Amino acid sequence: MAKRSVSILTRLLTNPSSPFTAPTRSITYMPRPGDGAPRTVTLIPGDGIGPLVTGAVEQVFEAMHAPVHFERYEVRGHMRKVPEEVMESVKRNKVCLKGGLATPVGGGVSSLNMQLRKELDIFASLVNCINVPGLVTRHENVDIVVIRENTEGEYAGLEHEVVPGVVESLKVITKYCSERIARYAFEHAYLNNRKKVTAVHKANIMKLADGLFLESCREVAKAYPGITYNEIIVDNCCMQLVAKPEQFDVMVTPNLYGNLIANTAAGIAGGTGVMPGGNVGAEHAIFEQGASAGNVGNDKIVEQKKANPMALLLSSAMMLKHLQFPTFADRLEIAVKQVIQEGKWRTKDLGGDCTTQEVVDAVIKALD
Repeated sequence: MAKRSVSILTRLLTNPSSPFTAPTRSITYMPRPGDGAPRTVTLIPGDGIGPLVTGAVEQVFEAMHAPVHFERYEVRGHMRKVPEEVMESVKRNKVCLKGGLATPVGGGVSSLNMQLRKELDIFASLVNCINVPGLVTRHENVDIVVIRENTEGEYAGLEHEVVPGVVESLKVITKYCSERIARYAFEHAYLNNRKKVTAVHKANIMKLADGLFLESCREVAKAYPGITYNEIIVDNCCMQLVAKPEQFDVMVTPNLYGNLIANTAAGIAGGTGVMPGGNVGAEHAIFEQGASAGNVGNDKIVEQKKANPMALLLSSAMMLKHLQFPTFADRLEIAVKQVIQEGKWRTKDLGGDCTTQEVVDAVIKALD
């Protein structure tokens, strides 16, 4: 009897038609009437490698017949402000895809990236730092979501010269902004079945500013008893990230810390060239390369046309989910990860020597 049971079990597990076999298609997505109507998305190619990688997205979307129409605007980082027609386009379309915009170091104009975030109140930045199959990294099982407050902190841009040789830069933390970013982090964890939220701070030194941030996170955490909440000082966080990154799940941070943490986590997980991300507010969303989003590459990469489009392609998959086109998003994500895993078509930052176009052609082929 025991031998017969083992035999039956063996046949069930090896038979392709067995009920134990993993399904080839997930439960179907049931759209609402009209969900298939094309959506218009504002496109800002940006500076440097921006036109190359946004062009890659356009080609892939066209190949997969994605229901997205791009409304293109030329914006450059040296401009004094984002043109009004661009702002109106994003407000009208609600969603924007953006390449990098160069920000002058030192003097010059203010960051157009910050202008977009502030005027549109896009308060949450999200970067998913995750190991990608096929890329060899020092650490395995890294899957971190860094959620960063986008509108205040050290990035408020409130600086002035008190007297010659003395500059004062103000860090602004408010309860309102701290509570809403904490709420977004816990909401993201809840909706994505994540188990832990870690608040990153420096409240041992900045007792009032970061203390207010922590106080807000603790209050929000009470509404989510099923999610573990803990806190970590930012310098210890950096050390823990490079030593044992797999311990982190969702991280919520003030503005400056989040920028540093996201780029560090991205480097650990496989590089900024494969990390997707986006920025979201109550009404609008901007999708761009997750980490080092302001990176516009160098002249040599632009001239050789060898920019890595993978991060923006994955960010575009996030955008498709945001637009409620989940099947298109899944097709794109699977194709990108398949190309990365095969290892044949890679740009220099991933150990290859391919052009952007060669990588795009491989992704388009993988869509089938």
